[in-house]
Amino acid sequence: MADNSESKRTLIFTYGTLKHGLPNHNLMQDLISQNDAVYPGPFITQQPYPLVFGLHGIPYLINLASSGNRVKGELYSVSSRGLVWLDELEGTSIGHYDRLPIQVQSEDGAVSKDGEAYFANSRFGERQWEKKGKVGMSEYSQREGREYVRIVDRDIKSRSGSYVDDIALFLSS
Repeated sequence: MADNSESKRTLIFTYGTLKHGLPNHNLMQDLISQNDAVYPGPFITQQPYPLVFGLHGIPYLINLASSGNRVKGELYSVSSRGLVWLDELEGTSIGHYDRLPIQVQSEDGAVSKDGEAYFANSRFGERQWEKKGKVGMSEYSQREGREYVRIVDRDIKSRSGSYVDDIALFLSS
């Protein structure tokens, strides 16, 4: 296996199911064990953002800076190979999430970093925020994580033929 310590790394801020103790954290553990990720620790967004959860208990960070709350999460330094896995999980190629820049800081405020986070795709993100009455969370915790339905356990019958379109249908109902 190639040594990924010399590879370009991207700082990824996770705020949902990839965090410690939540349903998809095993992917981060696998990436760490393969030297494709390093965990610098807990971080919080510098700006407030809306954080909501929707269909299947999926958490969404909405790209509306200065709305919502400062969001607690975890920062990972991820290799380009690890980023491919995360992009696949987050559905960036099918318009589920968009990986965008974000500024975060350590919980004690001593360290600030520029990284990236997976934001709800712009096709439905703002509508999700509105559907939630513009009330969000500061943290997606184990309590919300209990409502998460893994992709393999979801009803695979799409009403529209597109997951993103199904979200739009859900938001319009």
